[in-house]
Amino acid sequence: MAGTIIENMSTKKLVFFGFFILVLQVLFIMVGALIAPSPTSAIRYLATKCINRHRARAWLVPWGSNRCQQIHSFDEPLAKTLDPNDIVFAVHIPLPNKEMSPWFQYMLAVLQFDIAFKMINQIEDDAIITIDAGLAYRDDLISEWTTKFHSVEQRPLRCIFAVSKSILLQTYKNEGRFYHCDPIPLMELGSVAHKYFLINLRLPVNDTLNIGIGEIKDIHLVGIHQNGGFTRVWISMKTMFSPWIFVATVWYWHRISLMARHPVLLEKVIFALGISVMFLNVPVEWLSLGFEWTWMLLFEDAQQGVFYYTLFCFWIIFCGEHLMDQSQRNRLSVYWWQVGLVMFSSSILLIFDLSERGVHLTNPFYSVWASEIGTKVAITFVIVAGISVCLYFLSLCGMVHCVFRNIDGKINKFPEMPEARRLRYKGIVFRFKFFMLATLACAAMTVIFFILNQVSEGHWHWGDHTLQVHSAFLTGTYGMWNLYVFTVIFLYAPSHNYNKRKSGDGQQTDVLEKAESQETQLTCGEHGPTKTYRITGKVTEE
Repeated sequence: MAGTIIENMSTKKLVFFGFFILVLQVLFIMVGALIAPSPTSAIRYLATKCINRHRARAWLVPWGSNRCQQIHSFDEPLAKTLDPNDIVFAVHIPLPNKEMSPWFQYMLAVLQFDIAFKMINQIEDDAIITIDAGLAYRDDLISEWTTKFHSVEQRPLRCIFAVSKSILLQTYKNEGRFYHCDPIPLMELGSVAHKYFLINLRLPVNDTLNIGIGEIKDIHLVGIHQNGGFTRVWISMKTMFSPWIFVATVWYWHRISLMARHPVLLEKVIFALGISVMFLNVPVEWLSLGFEWTWMLLFEDAQQGVFYYTLFCFWIIFCGEHLMDQSQRNRLSVYWWQVGLVMFSSSILLIFDLSERGVHLTNPFYSVWASEIGTKVAITFVIVAGISVCLYFLSLCGMVHCVFRNIDGKINKFPEMPEARRLRYKGIVFRFKFFMLATLACAAMTVIFFILNQVSEGHWHWGDHTLQVHSAFLTGTYGMWNLYVFTVIFLYAPSHNYNKRKSGDGQQTDVLEKAESQETQLTCGEHGPTKTYRITGKVTEE
């Protein structure tokens, strides 16, 4: 790819361009840290214990003018006369005097059980809890509830007690203390298109269901949704990047089409990388505000999957095209096993995603982690995909090491090279290293931000300002990859000066163009580094 902008741009302009990209990167991080709120909000609801003696399929509301008949505790005299199947746990989302909004994008529901220890009713090992769950909605406070989903699900109940079991068998002093139970995922809704939601939960009891789950006192439901303020910032960034990357990609391909030759493999992969970012940047969230698109979470996963697949393939081909000799260059089959690993890993993760969020389109209460078999299959998929990704990165690191080793010794190994060509190679080597270091910096920033996001509380206080670390991670990473792809498209586009020079009189070709037929390469073959000399079209090897 001789004649690209990165090879012909002056060092001063290149430094200015890098500084411009760095300023934009810092700006996107600060947008998330100072302007955007926290990406998500978690609201805790205490489920109301409603009485449903006739066990009819009516919706029971915890508050309002039509609220259900309630009990506050299972220790009440009325509760002792009830059958466990007469109790329905009702949760109204959101809280009174509030309403949901399409700006929330999605809604997750997680259950937390308060289970008291009883000697005669302990939680058994590998206990399974069966939940008869229903979801309804309405858009005003006076209309009837409309059924949306209903399902009977099973979830593993994992609880621990602070006191050892041997002590428990010897004393009743621990009666009434609560177990520490893991949260149980209940629901994942891909769209918040209505103002009010109602969840009714029943724990059916018979000879085979809900046996050995302990004495349940209360159920807490944690509702998680994306903040509307963060959604506005996120959609605004996608709306800004979408036309920018579109114009850059079209401009790049126009430059390629002006060349007096067919595009090479690396140019095609860069074009594909631009298309994948265009697909990632499509701001379909604007339309989801007016339509109930429950498949939005699955679509966003597909957008990210296409981008990362193309990006990983680009890294392999980019390094390979700077490593291979002429006989092996410009062929996708050369990279069959690296590209195959990426495709295999992507397929595994796609199957895993479809098995979870694909089913959520028809049943948001489904969970692949609900059964032991599903959990094993899901973990197997993740492990296999992880091994494939590790093999890919090992291969990529090996290629990068070989490329750097070769280009470092290229000029020093050939003292007979003309001075003009030596300076040209120094510039190319510097620019290549600059680009590769920028690539490594992008990957490192992603890892660092991810670690900070995991170990922090989500925000830091700096004087009178609150920095939203999680929001800065998301907006910074999203902006970083867009800037990275824009940099690739711009720097590896054919230079206007180069095309102009090539289209001029052949007798005016400078000394650098004459030296193109005498290029000396170092390649990393199967038997180690090999010198390859190309003189006037003839290839000889040592």
